[in-house]
Amino acid sequence: MRRIAIAVAASTMTFSLAACGALGAASGSEASPTKGNDVTVGVLMPEKTNTRYEEFDYPIIQKKVAQLTNKQGKTIYANGEASAKKQATQMQQMIDEKVDVILLDAVDSHAIAGMVKKAKDAGIPVIAYDRLAEGPIDAYVSFDNELVGEVQGRSLVEAIGSNIDTSDKIVMINGSPSDPNAGQFKAGAMSELNGKVTIAESYDVDGWKPEIAQKDMSRAISALGKGNIKAVYSANDAMAGAAIQAMEAAGMTSLPPITGQDAELPAVQRILSGEQYMSVYKPYPGEAEAAAEMAVMKIQGKSIQFDALATDSVDSPTNKDIPAQLVQVVALTKDNIKSTVVKDGIYTIKDICTAEYKSACAAAGLK
Repeated sequence: MRRIAIAVAASTMTFSLAACGALGAASGSEASPTKGNDVTVGVLMPEKTNTRYEEFDYPIIQKKVAQLTNKQGKTIYANGEASAKKQATQMQQMIDEKVDVILLDAVDSHAIAGMVKKAKDAGIPVIAYDRLAEGPIDAYVSFDNELVGEVQGRSLVEAIGSNIDTSDKIVMINGSPSDPNAGQFKAGAMSELNGKVTIAESYDVDGWKPEIAQKDMSRAISALGKGNIKAVYSANDAMAGAAIQAMEAAGMTSLPPITGQDAELPAVQRILSGEQYMSVYKPYPGEAEAAAEMAVMKIQGKSIQFDALATDSVDSPTNKDIPAQLVQVVALTKDNIKSTVVKDGIYTIKDICTAEYKSACAAAGLK
């Protein structure tokens, strides 16, 4: 068993990864289903700046719920648009509508705790999706978020190369303080960067907003000088794009390596053109399908199948031993676009290789 302690904003979260088999799957008999195929799954996503939630996550969840329930189950969808207040209202509406189970990707993991308890009191299980919300969560599905940061940090070190020096100045553009994942990404990155480079400027970007990231990057350029930035750590692709805009606006024709996350289409194209060094590809189909399966199995009372999906466990600041599934991630570079996002059906070659990127695609063997 591996334990990882991570400081997240004002709270601490400890992860416990079970190295053994499915939790409780070896004993007891399967519970009688409490619900048939006529299930209603409420799905709450956090924002629209990151396009993945509406382009990939929710459609995959919707399709999987239909598949698991012989097309009798349905999903109800709402997006909080980066507003914790709006998401709380949406969750209250789902509770009032008596959905059977809620998949929650929290805008603010702490602020939503009261609504999680309300759902629990109403007999509605809540499965945290992608971000671990506080309160009496029934299960959690996400990626190994500290590993995401480690992959990003390691990639920057590799990009700088063998001449790396502790005096090399790095700018860090981190995610939102209200998102527990952001603290984990940062902790993972720091574990790779500490003692190897100098973190000259570091910013936590409220709401993951690209416009704030762009201003922060402009401030860093003014503070350090455009020729003195060896690399840029960006926690996700949207902010990486904003940082690149700031650097280009400042007249930086030779861009330092910059990280990202989420394998958004513009980021994949920037990686091909050399503007962005890498992104972290998180296999959304695996995460989204696992969440849909856990939701349906939970409400149908299929405990053995549910436990077989939740082979890990996590502790939040309010609750311990939450059943979880943590999905692995991949460093996406120019060399493995075809074997990752193309192979998994996230994008086609045609999607990526538009007229502007034809020559870059040819050079990378994408055809």
